[in-house]
Amino acid sequence: MAEPARNQEYTWDDYRSWDDDGRWEIVGGDAYSMSPSPTYRHQRIVGQLYSQLRRSFGAADCEVMLSPLDVRLSEHDMVQPDLFVVCDPNQIKATHIEGPPALVVEILSPSSVGHDRMTKMRLYEKFGVKEYWIVTPYPHLAEVFSLDGESYRVAGVYGKKDTLISPRFNGLAVELDKVFDFPIPPEERVDEIRESTPPYVKKGSRSRGE
Repeated sequence: MAEPARNQEYTWDDYRSWDDDGRWEIVGGDAYSMSPSPTYRHQRIVGQLYSQLRRSFGAADCEVMLSPLDVRLSEHDMVQPDLFVVCDPNQIKATHIEGPPALVVEILSPSSVGHDRMTKMRLYEKFGVKEYWIVTPYPHLAEVFSLDGESYRVAGVYGKKDTLISPRFNGLAVELDKVFDFPIPPEERVDEIRESTPPYVKKGSRSRGE
């Protein structure tokens, strides 16, 4: 089977039988192609995050893992997160991870925005992933979601100059200036809104009502 056919519900066993070399995920029985391959910028972010997470979890009973590695959530749900943390050694199998990681990180690309922000967020909520990070390469942004009951709440939103603080893992802090340390081509640069002084206000003057 070169690749899955459309309009068919797939299972973990189906996926394991495919001889296609591409990357696939299954959500609710639907197959999603994860091609094309990640970009340099995407992989640089993954590498920096992996390095900092490894240092943070060095003395803990948790293991930081990289894609492509299968995470089987159910018979009809299998994903390959960009980066994730497993704290239960019983979940680690020879061929895959069985059950939800404690922390998942996804790096957005133009083709994955809807998949990561909606499809996979709902999936991670459903299966109890306690913390979910969504990282936008540029404009630089890292969003942290913490599971509160059966749904995620926003626990923090961070930019390049910030240090990301995990709400659930003591001591887990990520310096984002190192994560987002890559050049942005002039044609891609965004003229971001920033604090400034209006031309009709003299510096040092007080506004009305002060």
